[in-house]
Amino acid sequence: MGSVADKIARKVATQIRSNVIDLSAFRASRERALEAGLDGSRFKDLVEQGYDPAFAFYAQGLTLVSMFAEAISAMPEAKGYAKAVAKAEDEYIPEGPPISPLTASHFNMWAFFDLQFGASKETMGTCILRVAESTGMPAWIADIVRPMQESRMGFYVHMGLDGSLVLLKDIVTRQVLRCHSAAGYLGEPGQLWYTRLLPPPLPDIGHHVVMTTPYVVLDGTEQRFLDYIGREVARMTAAGGRKGVDAEALLKVGPTANHWNEYIFLAYVNQQPDAIFLVGVPDIRESLPQA
Repeated sequence: MGSVADKIARKVATQIRSNVIDLSAFRASRERALEAGLDGSRFKDLVEQGYDPAFAFYAQGLTLVSMFAEAISAMPEAKGYAKAVAKAEDEYIPEGPPISPLTASHFNMWAFFDLQFGASKETMGTCILRVAESTGMPAWIADIVRPMQESRMGFYVHMGLDGSLVLLKDIVTRQVLRCHSAAGYLGEPGQLWYTRLLPPPLPDIGHHVVMTTPYVVLDGTEQRFLDYIGREVARMTAAGGRKGVDAEALLKVGPTANHWNEYIFLAYVNQQPDAIFLVGVPDIRESLPQA
């Protein structure tokens, strides 16, 4: 029978070949993407306007993904996805402070690339990649979508600045990465950030980009959250008898679909235009101010 992504890809390919109108929204999305300059011209426009090139690359990618996601989520094969996103939107109202601590930048990346659905545990990103492969779409579509699909939220220690770039150490991989903070927040050495980094998208770009508004954990330390990750991974492994559960799986999908959304919601304490502040550890309920 194949995965959900395979079924969606086959359906799209069949409809495109037969020129049936049922997926006109999908075809319109593809045409709108090209009209919007998502084949590269919009990237050049954003850079000329002064945007960081790494951010500009992924900003055009998110526009592309949102167009395709709108069409795919209307398919019967993706009804589980559409239901889960709608429920999360109703519960967390991801419009950013003061309405909600969940920002649109965080929620959209979660909804497109982390939220799993179907027996084969697809994401919208894996479905788009499968459709692109099956229908012979230009290679640049996969080049934009794949690094976003492979990304995850993570905890990073602020290690200082390199000019206008922030040095962030991933507490799991121990890598120190030079990052452009798209929100403009530069922070201070020693802070613990909860955010999503995307890799340099082109060979001549030498830095990562912080795509979501940084969540700064005011009482967070590297060891405190490494200890938490160890406890949660052990629980996930024991609860499901899962093989291969590790820190990467925890940070990507969590023990439940809304685990990380719920953490942000319960840990929120304050904000400013370019950063949001949290307190507490996910599994220590008394440490979470909104619990």
